[in-house]
Amino acid sequence: MGFPYEEASWSVVDGVMFMGWGTAMPGIYTAIAAIICVVVLFAGNRSEHARYDDHD
Repeated sequence: MGFPYEEASWSVVDGVMFMGWGTAMPGIYTAIAAIICVVVLFAGNRSEHARYDDHD
């Protein structure tokens, strides 16, 4: 797998350049990332509340 163009210049790029364009994959990856972010925020919030309650 090499560079897809003859010259290494941004002027030859005429569209999107990532795998999965035109399919459902960008939306699926975004949904997975959003779910992971929510889980991490929830777990961190629970952990912080537990540590805060230990000091009372």
